[in-house]
Amino acid sequence: MDGARRVLIAADKFKGSLTAVEVAERVTAGLRRVVPDVDVEALPVADGGDGTVAAAVAAGFERRAVRVAGPLGDEVTAAFALRGDTAVVEMAEASGLQRLPAGVFAPLTASTYGSGELLRAALDAGARTIVFGVGGSATTDGGAGMLAALGARFLTAEGEPVPPGGGGLGALASADLSGLDPRLADVEFVLASDVDNPLTGPKGAPAVYGPQKGASPDDVATLDAALGHFAKVLEEAIGPKAGEYAASPGAGAAGGIGYGALIIGARFRPGIEVMLDVLGFARALSRADLVITGEGSLDEQTLHGKAPAGVAAAARAAGKEVVAVCGRLALPPQALGRAGIRRAYPLTEVEPDVAKCIAEAGPILERVAERIARDYLG
Repeated sequence: MDGARRVLIAADKFKGSLTAVEVAERVTAGLRRVVPDVDVEALPVADGGDGTVAAAVAAGFERRAVRVAGPLGDEVTAAFALRGDTAVVEMAEASGLQRLPAGVFAPLTASTYGSGELLRAALDAGARTIVFGVGGSATTDGGAGMLAALGARFLTAEGEPVPPGGGGLGALASADLSGLDPRLADVEFVLASDVDNPLTGPKGAPAVYGPQKGASPDDVATLDAALGHFAKVLEEAIGPKAGEYAASPGAGAAGGIGYGALIIGARFRPGIEVMLDVLGFARALSRADLVITGEGSLDEQTLHGKAPAGVAAAARAAGKEVVAVCGRLALPPQALGRAGIRRAYPLTEVEPDVAKCIAEAGPILERVAERIARDYLG
């Protein structure tokens, strides 16, 4: 849109290079180098995975830090975001791969207990609406650890608590959910995820995402059987809805923590849709002439619920023009067009050396933004 002067930057992080906030800062700097008086509004976005709390804080939520159990049981400092009585809780803060030491995986024993502690901290802070962003997990325990932290009891035939992690669920003999935190019944609980996998089976959490968490083929089989057993024991405890939830979209999100969330009353919604609502995207969009979105890699996955696709869909519905920035572009122009993105500007167009793009993403992104300014703000 030639002559556009009001720009909304609504981009996700460039994973491993720039946070969503840094992406917005660098794009703003590049635009202003060419058009010093351009009116820029930054609204960093996330799709429920890692970076979700940071996006909420950038939009005006208060960051609340709390000590919780990490995926291996060691104590970590995690954060959630709070504004009024709405909390944004990110499971990766407590139970994410980012919480494991470099090169260490624990596919059978990593636990979501700390995510349950985060949810409890949000309840303690007075939250009446909880947006639970899930993704980037180190865990495949079906949310059992999270439920235990919220008061559920999972016991072996000997009456002992089952060991932590998805592998331990194979020994589960009984489940008692009567001790769950009663405040959960009075909270609007939204499960925000960019994946719609069921709990088990060929498209389930262990088969699809287990290998990313260090699971061998044997581990995947063990975890799939253990999670199937977990769902059966929960059916005995709370009735057939436990089996229905296991087959529901989103149950397999983040190692099955989606299943645990559905068990305690969460409503599944695509993560980017939820976050755009929470962040006030519609109001910011109404003020913009041009929208700049993006993420580290624009590829086939982007089209399936990732942040740029959600931003572009909402912007197109409002009749706004959208361009994207990215580190790497793996989509043809036709696919971008169908997603509502007029043009994408990859860092590799400016700097063909991929290693350099990753190491120097900030300055290169500023140069990309200068191109956008010349093309759209001249």
